[in-house]
Amino acid sequence: MNQTALCVAISALALATSASAVTLDELKTDGPYTIVSENLPGSGYGKATIHAPKTGGSYALVAVCPGFVSPESSITQISKRLATHGFSVVTIGTRTLLDFPSSRASQILAALDAGSKVSSGNAAGKVDASRMVASGWSMGGGGTLLAAAKTPKLKAAVAYAPWNLSSSAFRSITVPTIIFGATGDTIAGVDTFSKPFYDAIPDTTHKALAVLEGDNHFFPNTAADPVSYTNIAWNKRFADGNTQYKQFIQNLDAKWASYETNGSF
Repeated sequence: MNQTALCVAISALALATSASAVTLDELKTDGPYTIVSENLPGSGYGKATIHAPKTGGSYALVAVCPGFVSPESSITQISKRLATHGFSVVTIGTRTLLDFPSSRASQILAALDAGSKVSSGNAAGKVDASRMVASGWSMGGGGTLLAAAKTPKLKAAVAYAPWNLSSSAFRSITVPTIIFGATGDTIAGVDTFSKPFYDAIPDTTHKALAVLEGDNHFFPNTAADPVSYTNIAWNKRFADGNTQYKQFIQNLDAKWASYETNGSF
């Protein structure tokens, strides 16, 4: 290849790279995918809805569980936002509103199993069963960490303000895990729950603890940033394996009271 041809090739590569680059502004809005939401049949949980891109493709599957005495709708907004960025996302209505984390862990795994086998409707053929993620809020977050501890094949775990009676099981987590907390949370306070849970996860596991300044226990009920875009980035990095997103995992957003990680991912 002569010098002129080489320069042209390098310029074309630079343009292609620039065109595909991810920006923070893109993560702070709904993604490029129109989604369709449908009931997900199956057992092992109360009810579930799968939100999948209308566009054909094979997408990582994320199951999201609500918290104690909270309905499926409490985690729908942030979950649908994730789906618009190219994920099939199952939101769960638990068997009872009083289910504890161990039950919620089982329901998360049951929903992932059902979602991986969906054979009709918009989501059929759009789930990559080799790329599954556990996620949840409050007791659903505690269930998420328990699910991650017992299911090392998961690609990622996302726990919002997790609540559980013990962190001992979390010492076996090898799944890349991010925990979100809030300084104003009086139900699952960071010092009592999120921080000890984070510390229990081995340092050999990719992990992060992001704490919102001044917010309360109910911060996951909306798709508010920086939690929403960091959730998207974490799933893109570990469920999709896209390293472009690691810059947003470690973003020093002014809304974080603290942000702790154990690596550059």
